[in-house]
Amino acid sequence: MSGSIVVLISGSGSNLQAIIDAVKAGDIPGQISAVISNKAEAKGLQRASDAGIPTEILDHKEFASRDSFDLSLIRKIDSYEPDLVVLAGFMRILTPAFVQRYAGRLINIHPSLLPKYQGLHTHKRAIEASDLRHGASVHFVTEELDGGPVFIQASVPVETDDTPDTLAARVLVQEHKIYPIAVKWFMEGRIQLKDNTPYLDGVSLLDNIPLLES
Repeated sequence: MSGSIVVLISGSGSNLQAIIDAVKAGDIPGQISAVISNKAEAKGLQRASDAGIPTEILDHKEFASRDSFDLSLIRKIDSYEPDLVVLAGFMRILTPAFVQRYAGRLINIHPSLLPKYQGLHTHKRAIEASDLRHGASVHFVTEELDGGPVFIQASVPVETDDTPDTLAARVLVQEHKIYPIAVKWFMEGRIQLKDNTPYLDGVSLLDNIPLLES
């Protein structure tokens, strides 16, 4: 296998598992070289270990500043020479220096149909706004929180009796579908970021983001 992927997590790692499964199935041309977490108790670390993937723990609480943590994180990541860095529930706001280091090869998944609902509590906000549809987006990471160029989305209907938890569960199913696709596209060289615009197979996605609907 060619191509190195490093995944950053803070929690259960269900999106990590979806990517692990896709790599194992041969759908993604590459390998996950390491999974790094800022929390030692993150369940995703066990998922990685079970798959034979090296794990690293870097506790942000042990660092005096965000800058010093990110610098140490960069060193760990770079030791694996990644082609792609994947944020899979990594609950840290990254410094500009970190984002610039991996510009064009750093992606994140966010539980909303961006540009709607950047930040937290997206499911609650979608329900309160009486949205008919809600979903998830994969985007390149820029210095603007959840504001980088989106290149694939998935949507689900918002039901009249939905709670934030029930809506989140349905969105998560779709996340597990689109994140492996996003990683696959990148590792195949099909998705690229040029002048802050995502291109799929050489075609701009600025006004035509692929959308999976359920």
